[in-house]
Amino acid sequence: MQESLTIEKTMEDAEENSQVSSWHSKLRALGPGILMASAAVGGSHIVASTQAGAIYGWQLAIIIILANLCKYPFFRFGVHYTLSTNESLLQGYQRKGNLYLGVFFILNVFAAMVNTAAVSIICAAILKFIFMAVGVNFAVSIPMASTMVIAITWGMLILGQYRFLDGLSKGIMIALTVSTVSAVIIAAFKGGMPMAQDFVAPNPWTLTSLGFIVALMGWMPAPIEISALNSMWVVAKRRLNPVSFKDGIFDFNVGYIGTAILALVFMALGALVQYGSGEKVEAAGVAYIGQLIKMYAFAIGSWSKLLIALIAFLCMFGTTLTVIDGYSRANDEALRLLLKKDHSSTRNLNIWMTVTALIGIVIISGFMSDVATMLYFAMICSFVSTPFFALLNFSLVRTGANKVKGGLFWLGVFGFLYLAGFTILFIAYEAGLLR
Repeated sequence: MQESLTIEKTMEDAEENSQVSSWHSKLRALGPGILMASAAVGGSHIVASTQAGAIYGWQLAIIIILANLCKYPFFRFGVHYTLSTNESLLQGYQRKGNLYLGVFFILNVFAAMVNTAAVSIICAAILKFIFMAVGVNFAVSIPMASTMVIAITWGMLILGQYRFLDGLSKGIMIALTVSTVSAVIIAAFKGGMPMAQDFVAPNPWTLTSLGFIVALMGWMPAPIEISALNSMWVVAKRRLNPVSFKDGIFDFNVGYIGTAILALVFMALGALVQYGSGEKVEAAGVAYIGQLIKMYAFAIGSWSKLLIALIAFLCMFGTTLTVIDGYSRANDEALRLLLKKDHSSTRNLNIWMTVTALIGIVIISGFMSDVATMLYFAMICSFVSTPFFALLNFSLVRTGANKVKGGLFWLGVFGFLYLAGFTILFIAYEAGLLR
């Protein structure tokens, strides 16, 4: 009986995927990939990529390119699996065994709380900058402002659900992309910031810089668990609008490749405007926001400060929305599968969103004095766990109708070896074996 149902389901999927793909259908399919991009463009792009350019110039461009290239197949495998089977990655994990799903659930709960706190703090810092720019005495502390941001995003998600999130993310990403690309082009024509006479270019190719590089790759273009969140968004999108396999892959490529290019654009902004200027690059994400806005102002003009700050705020606000929504969906689905329940409900999803928001607020209250370390730790943890989830995603597309082969298969092999090799190198360094 189970076999006949599987054959019938495969035939239905084949019929769906044979539908003619047009530009109209491709545009209608856009959504999950853009949400993935919105979740990615946060700490990794606005802060880490720009800092990489500001500290090391163009030297780490190869690292950003390799990180995006090597993670591509594993994010792609997640979408491939979901579009082929109409199952989320989490259901695929469960087919491998509850142990795999349980490990994912534990890591994802941790990531949800920490990432919610981190992105909302950056969002609140930008909001405070905006109020100061317009001369308003914003006497609310960053922790309180972060709490307000989380509360507002929570309320919008509870009321708007996926359809609202799907629409908002597209507008935010377009505005951010246009403004950042414009700033880089103008800065390039200006010739960049004059270099200080006593400037000595730092060397990133030493073991002491390994921590920064690993943190940069950890969220580049996004933590790998976002692949599971993306599969949940694909499932949600298909409930609203039937999406064929080809159009679903198109949506993924638009989001992923666009995000990868945007990472290089942010790095270029830091390299053109701050690298070699003699100004100390702030390590903490919150302290770095002011320097980031100054880069845009240098390139476009002082008049643009408020506009760019508003766009950056909307970007981080969108990231906060997608983080709370995506991680909550994944945690809700993982727990449902572990408890062997037939279906979830909007009520359960709302509970997870509430729990994620509340614990994020608790983390902000307890660790505000060490946010930079928390963010750095979260990025490194994401990278160290990457080979595990990469191999798991790979295993789901190695058999049956889901099997991938050719160039994508060999890129997966190369990507896994690269990511695992860097992870082993970093662990050996932290353990003192290479010092």
